[in-house]
Amino acid sequence: MNGVRRLIIWRGLALLFALAVLVYSLVRAHYLVATVAVPLCVWLFLTNFYAQLRIYRELEEFAEAAKYRDFTRVFRTKGMPRELRPMYETFNNVNAILRKISSDREVQYQYLQQILDVVDTGIISYDKESGQVIWMNKAFRELFGIPHLSHFSALNKRNAELYRHTVDLAIGNASLYTLPAVSGKLKVLLYARDFQTAAGSYRLVTYQNVNEAIDETESKAWQKLLRVLTHEIMNSIAPISSLADTLKQRLEQMPQREELEDIRIGVDTIRGRSKGLLKFAGTYRSLNKVERLTLTRVRVADMFENLYQLMEPTLVQKQIELDIILQDTQLRLELDEDLIQQVLINLLMNAIDAVADTASPYISLSALEKNDRTYIKVQDNGKGIPADLLEHIFIPFFTTRKNGSGIGLTLSKQIMLLHNGNIQVDSEVGQGSIFTLVFWPVTPQ
Repeated sequence: MNGVRRLIIWRGLALLFALAVLVYSLVRAHYLVATVAVPLCVWLFLTNFYAQLRIYRELEEFAEAAKYRDFTRVFRTKGMPRELRPMYETFNNVNAILRKISSDREVQYQYLQQILDVVDTGIISYDKESGQVIWMNKAFRELFGIPHLSHFSALNKRNAELYRHTVDLAIGNASLYTLPAVSGKLKVLLYARDFQTAAGSYRLVTYQNVNEAIDETESKAWQKLLRVLTHEIMNSIAPISSLADTLKQRLEQMPQREELEDIRIGVDTIRGRSKGLLKFAGTYRSLNKVERLTLTRVRVADMFENLYQLMEPTLVQKQIELDIILQDTQLRLELDEDLIQQVLINLLMNAIDAVADTASPYISLSALEKNDRTYIKVQDNGKGIPADLLEHIFIPFFTTRKNGSGIGLTLSKQIMLLHNGNIQVDSEVGQGSIFTLVFWPVTPQ
């Protein structure tokens, strides 16, 4: 650097000296000397001018490259003018530092993107002013079946209910909604935050699927409640039933008197109701008996064939068409065949009841694989389930059938949760219902 400074100083002094000689020779009328001094002055001036111009151009090009984040250029110092070498060396050093910073930022971005793509919470970020979608992760795409979204308003066409709840969402407050997704209606926890950068104002929205967590919590709560209820009912009713039997035996040994007839009738009533309550409590104890699975590798086509043979007499009698749909006849699942057949029989019986008043009753039983999950569906064209009842159909004792016990769907859901899966329902009044068994690719414990 000192050598460059000396070179610039000497060039400046040489130009001043040449100008002084030129002026002196003109004043003294030494035109021969002036003839030599003029080209020298011009040469020194142009040398300094082009040197400064080249430096300016190099600085301009470097600034332009930095503006567009192009740090790939390497400035060659060998064979270059002495005054440019230090600047080129500085440019190379700056480019090396910026390349490292850019590389580190890219690594961090890729690392963060991989983390956000791994989490099972859907995430979308968009520009608040323009509505342009900046980024959305894999979980969001798979949860709602939206592979690409360039503008946030386009979400209204893809999923109007999701769009409406997202727009109406209060910033900073989490809200729970039941939203349509790829696998049916799901309970989703929505949360939004706004943030500001130098480039603009953005909104980040997260969509957490809490359906499985809520279902598992509810199932455990109902199991605990049922254990307590059945235990207390049976402990309280059993002595009453036993006492009623004893009283009935003693009354039968006594002489037949008219005044005792009312007592006999009352004892018979107590005995009958107490036995009925014991049977009722015993029935609902079955909800807590399913705790372990006997897992085998089952061919779904064989399971469907067994179900069809079992249900065929009822279907023929009621003139109901059953359609079995299998995309892959070799599809296999790791499951407890007896329990899953129990679930499917219950769903088929519910479907048969639902299509009882339908002109052309139809039921379909299908299975397919999608996004590493297996779905078994029971669909009917029956009367459907009102929207206000859909949230309650898996609650123990709740039923919409006149002769229903309210235990079938609750037990079915517990069986699916034991399989690390779930059961979902989508129904519309007058159009029918679809019950879907969802199996995740996770081996149950």
